[in-house]
Amino acid sequence: MLLLTPEHFNDYELIDCGDFEKLERFGKYITIRPEPQAVWSKVLSDNEWNKLAHVRFKPKSSSAGTWIKLKEMPDQWRISYDLADTKIMFRLGLTSFKHVGIFPEQAVNWDFIYSQIQQLKKEIQEPKVLNLFAYTGGATLAAKAAGADVIHLDSIKQVVTWSKENMDLSGLDNIRWLVEDALTFVRREVKRGKQYNGIILDPPAYGHGPNGENWKLEEMINEMIHGVAQILDQKNSFLVLNTYSLGFSALIIQNLLKEAFGKRGINCEFGEIYLQATSGVKLPLGVFGRLKV
Repeated sequence: MLLLTPEHFNDYELIDCGDFEKLERFGKYITIRPEPQAVWSKVLSDNEWNKLAHVRFKPKSSSAGTWIKLKEMPDQWRISYDLADTKIMFRLGLTSFKHVGIFPEQAVNWDFIYSQIQQLKKEIQEPKVLNLFAYTGGATLAAKAAGADVIHLDSIKQVVTWSKENMDLSGLDNIRWLVEDALTFVRREVKRGKQYNGIILDPPAYGHGPNGENWKLEEMINEMIHGVAQILDQKNSFLVLNTYSLGFSALIIQNLLKEAFGKRGINCEFGEIYLQATSGVKLPLGVFGRLKV
């Protein structure tokens, strides 16, 4: 079982975490945000955190809150990430739901996606890639930058609009955008007999589709993976499944993929993704399974 962390994300740094918070640098600006996984004590003092930070998120409920600026900074700014021989760009922003528009630990999957598509292009001119639960599109940008034909699907229209901004900033184009429920779309693609060379899933623990469809990870992930197994090309393909849900084990991912993919599951790798803080602690941020070309 693998433990993976980004190793060359120059525009991002986890400085410290603990006491259910994390201190992070995104480009020039340093944020303090809630982090339910950080159950230990901070390494740095509260005074050091406050001296470093530009802004702190103060929750008002389980899903919303406000940002308190400790130093002058813009509400929106940009950062970049270097892939093997290119760069992708992100517009970040202070949202009311504590996120800033990027999950930096996913950089390990962006590198994987980029390399897998480069491998596929030895056999296929333009591999077809489907990104489900795609958020602001880090994986989409990595796939497109590598030369894939990409469908980007998310259930929230504003998030898809944000993804388009990131595409433009990155100098990319011709991504197909869908605002739709992911499981509904996969069911339909199974009926149509569609096939993809790469499928990326980063589902939330729970959520809703644009027409009120319910998503609950534990109840629906098995059907989703079985559907994905039917629309993923039998030979020339890769899969990325990432989940962030407290208590969700990499062994669950292993069982799901091996059962759904059978012999193809031999090429699967499993593990945990974390961020290495400059202060020395490791912050776990999800489990993953990946099927290689």
